[in-house]
Amino acid sequence: MTLNMAASRGNVDEIRDRVILGEFGVKNVHTTDFPGNYPGYDDMWDLKKFKENFKINIIHSDETTLEFDMIGIDAAIANAFRRILLAEVPTMAIEKAFIYNNTSIIQDEILAQRLGLVPIKADPRLFEYRNPAQTGVSLSEDQEGTEIDTIQLELKVKCSRNPRAPKDSSDPKELYLNHMVYSGDIKWVPVGNQADVFADAKIGPVHDDILLAQLRPGHELDIVMHCVKGIGKDHAKFSPVATASYRLLPEITLLETIEGEKAERLQRCFSPGVIELVNVNGKQVAKVVNSRLDTCSREVLRHEDLKNVVKLGRVRDHFIFSVESTGILPPEVLVSESIKVLIGKCNKFLAALDATDKE
Repeated sequence: MTLNMAASRGNVDEIRDRVILGEFGVKNVHTTDFPGNYPGYDDMWDLKKFKENFKINIIHSDETTLEFDMIGIDAAIANAFRRILLAEVPTMAIEKAFIYNNTSIIQDEILAQRLGLVPIKADPRLFEYRNPAQTGVSLSEDQEGTEIDTIQLELKVKCSRNPRAPKDSSDPKELYLNHMVYSGDIKWVPVGNQADVFADAKIGPVHDDILLAQLRPGHELDIVMHCVKGIGKDHAKFSPVATASYRLLPEITLLETIEGEKAERLQRCFSPGVIELVNVNGKQVAKVVNSRLDTCSREVLRHEDLKNVVKLGRVRDHFIFSVESTGILPPEVLVSESIKVLIGKCNKFLAALDATDKE
């Protein structure tokens, strides 16, 4: 009786804590650990208990990418952070392009779209939203903007022949001057007191090597651009991340000792670094060394003699986050800003509840 109860509790723990990858489907995909669902389990939410279980581990961090583990939360919260990173953390991007001269072969509309998608290196926290509803003036009418809500950029390039080009050359790089227009040709034009306030900011494109257009002698571009503050929910050009994703931590369990040729085949079924072969009494034995590297392809389940000796799963509350910034802000700043946005949403919801109670 005691053994059966222990086995039953073990099965319940697996249902609660693990997502199981089977040959023909995935089991335990829904969260079920809510109060009263499992007799003998106290699933009431408790702040102290949450603080003890919640962890964030930084795995890798550099100028543009951040990988970290978020442990002890529900998928809904993890997904909220992902969606906020994609669509609700503000940035500065080109909103208006005033094309005074464009004699290149690229149409004005296409060129304006390309310019709008160029990431602009400017801290959005130092600017205000430009809201026509508050000012009563549309963006097209108020073309100048102000120093607190607008960044002005200009692009002036004219292609000409290179008088020093070799006579027998056919290479455009030698024949022409300024025939390739890159994002590095976009220059910042300070508005109001911005030259003093942002003297050390180096406002401009994040990358200088984004090709915008190709010109030939006589072609000219003369464009003034206005950058405003916005969020990715309004337009993808405002999204601060190239990618923001998460996955559950893989878990691989060997149910019996696997050795010899079977061990070698098992190793080939997983991503490099997941399974290693160790020498035990002169035999090669398979050992799981880093299940984190697994892509959960379930290749092992195609082998009749291996699928019953390996158990594939994922830890339900262990999320591996990957954030890749476009370069406008460091990824760790983006994550902290997403937390602030979520806190603001929670406060707004609580205020709405309080207002309902008072009514």
